[in-house]
Amino acid sequence: MGRLYLLAAVLTFDCALLASIPHIGSLLGPLSPSGIVAFAIFLGLGSSALKADPETIWFSRRLFCAHLACIAVVFLGNLAALREPYLGLSSAGHIVASAVVLFGILLLALACVPLRIWARTVRANGSLALLASLSGAAAWWLRHPFQSFWDSSSLAHGRILQIAAFYSVRKLLGFVLPDVISDPVAFTLGTPRFLVFIAEECSGLEGLGLVLVFTLAWLWYLRRETRFPRALVLVPCALACVWLLNIVRIAVIILIGDAGAPEVAMVGFHSQAGWIAFTAVALTFSMATRKLSWLQRGPASASDSKNPIIANTLTANETAESPAVTAYLVPFLAILAVSFISKSASGYFEWLYPLRFIAAAIALWYFRSEYQKLDWRFGWIAPATGAAIFLAWILPGLSTHERLASPLGSALAALSPSMRVAWIAFRVSAAVVTVPIAEELAFRGYLARRLITRNFAEVSFRRISSLSVCLSSVAFGVMHGSHWFVGILAGLAYAAVLKWRGRIGDAVIAHTTSNLLLAVWVLTRGDWSLW
Repeated sequence: MGRLYLLAAVLTFDCALLASIPHIGSLLGPLSPSGIVAFAIFLGLGSSALKADPETIWFSRRLFCAHLACIAVVFLGNLAALREPYLGLSSAGHIVASAVVLFGILLLALACVPLRIWARTVRANGSLALLASLSGAAAWWLRHPFQSFWDSSSLAHGRILQIAAFYSVRKLLGFVLPDVISDPVAFTLGTPRFLVFIAEECSGLEGLGLVLVFTLAWLWYLRRETRFPRALVLVPCALACVWLLNIVRIAVIILIGDAGAPEVAMVGFHSQAGWIAFTAVALTFSMATRKLSWLQRGPASASDSKNPIIANTLTANETAESPAVTAYLVPFLAILAVSFISKSASGYFEWLYPLRFIAAAIALWYFRSEYQKLDWRFGWIAPATGAAIFLAWILPGLSTHERLASPLGSALAALSPSMRVAWIAFRVSAAVVTVPIAEELAFRGYLARRLITRNFAEVSFRRISSLSVCLSSVAFGVMHGSHWFVGILAGLAYAAVLKWRGRIGDAVIAHTTSNLLLAVWVLTRGDWSLW
C-alpha cells in the first residue's frame, strides 16, 4: 500500500508541474486536479486487489530514478525560461515537455506496480476503470461551463453563491444591528463605521471544496467499518454546515469591525475563522462516522463474500488503534487549537502567543507518565544536525542580503519593556521546549510510525520506513508555510537521527538546537521575518 501512497503523492506533483507549462497548462490545467481524483477512484478501489498479489511487493529504483530524471528535465527547462525569457520553448517544445512529463508519470506507475498487475487490475475492475475515465472526461468537458459560472461579468450565472452569501449575512445582521448598510450591486455590507466587500472568494466555495475532499477521504479511510451508501448522507450535511458557518464568519467580522477593532476583524479573525469552521466540521464529521451505530458495518454478509474486493476488505486483519495516540497528538493539537484562538483575537501582532506555550506545557505534563516509556537520551549528532538545519534556514536570506519586512519588530517596540521581555521569553521558551517536543511526538513519534501500522507504538524508531519518513516530512514542511522546503529538509534530518539512534531524544534535541539558534539569530539581528 505504501507504493500506492507514493504513486499518488508524486503524481500530484507531476500533474501540477504539467499544468504549469504554458499552452499545455492552459489546456490541461483545469483537468489536472479532477484527473488526480479520477485516477484515485480507480487506484483506491482497486488497491485491495493489488495488495493481495505478492508480485506488487517490490519497488523499481531504476524506473523511479528515470521518472525523477524526466521531471527534472522539465523543471530545469521551466526554471531556465523564467530566468531567461528569450530561452522560452516554442509550441512544439511545450508539447515535447508535456510528453516527457506524461512519460515520467508512466515510469512512476510502473516503478510502484508491475505492468502485468496493472493489466490484471484493469481487467478485474473494468467498471472502476470506466468510472475513472468518465470522471476525467466529464471534468474536462465541464471546465468551460464552470469557468463561465464564476465569470464576474455574468450576474445571472456567475455569482449565485456570492448573492446567497450576501443576502444571508444581511439577514443575520438584521437581528443584532439596527443600522445595516447594504449595496447588492457593489456587494458591500456593514455599518456606518465598518463596511466589507463580499467577494466571490467569500462565498464559501473554498470551504466547500476542503470539506468535500476531507469527507470523501475520511469515508474512504473508514470504508471497512462504514456502511455505504447511507454514509454518503453525511457529506451534504457537512457541506451545509461549513457554508452556514461561513455566513456566521462574515457576520462576526462585521460585528468586530463595528466594535472598533478593524485590524483584528480583517487580519486575525478573517484569516483564522475559516480554518476554525473547517476544523470543527471535520472533527464533528469524523466523530459522527465513528459513533453513529447506523453507519457501522456489521459482520460480512453472504452476498458480500461473493465480491472479492469487499470480501478481502472485510476479512483484512487490522489491529485496533493504539491507546497511545492521545499522548502523542494532544500536545500538538493543543498548540494548533490555541493558535487559532490567539490569531483570531489579534491583528498583525499575536499578543496572546504565550497561550500556546501554556497549553502545550499542560498537555505534556498531563501525559508525562506515557513519555517516561521513551528514550530521551541524545548524542553529539543531534545538536550537529540541528545546527545544519539552522544554517539551511538562514541561507536564503544571506544569499539575497535582504530582510523581508515584518510587522513583528515594530509591534514589539511599541510594547512596554516588561511586556516585551515577557512576550519574547514565552516565544523563546515555546520554540526550544514545548514546540520541539510536541512536533516530534506528532510527526516522528506518531505519523512516521502510524503510516506503517495502526498499532504504531509497537514499531521501533529504527524500523520506520523511508516512505513514512518522506511523507511525514512533507506534512511537517507544509505546516511551515512559505518555509515549506526547509521544513521538509528539517523533517528528513530529524527523522534520520531518530532512525539512526532509535531515540526520540536525538530528534527533539536536533529540533531544539535549530529553534534555539534561530531565536538567537532573530533577536540579535532583528530579522523578524524568520519568526
